[in-house]
Order: sequence, then C-alpha cells, then structure tokens
Amino acid sequence: MSGTTNFIDILLAILLPPLGVFLKFGCHQVEFWICLVLTLLGYIPGIVYAIYVITK
Repeated sequence: MSGTTNFIDILLAILLPPLGVFLKFGCHQVEFWICLVLTLLGYIPGIVYAIYVITK
C-alpha cells in the first residue's frame, strides 16, 4: 500500500504541487507554504520541490 500511496502523492505533486504536499503534511507545515510560493513563482520549481519533499 505504501508504494501505491507514494505513486499517487508523486502524481499529484506533478499535476498540482501544493496539493501533493498538502496531503502529505497539511497546511500548517512550512513545506506546504514553501511549495505554494515556489509554484506561484514558477511551476517547475514547485514540482521539483514537491517531489523532493514527498520522497525524502
């Protein structure tokens, strides 16, 4: 089950980076807000950061 969950988290991180991080950490963690700002500044940095945070 963990592999499927991780795959879904990564897929969401590619489609909508803040959503993937939100589902993993919630909105009260700093990771979500960093991902949101990076996504607003540029879509690619948001994806890279979201995948990094989800897989670490």
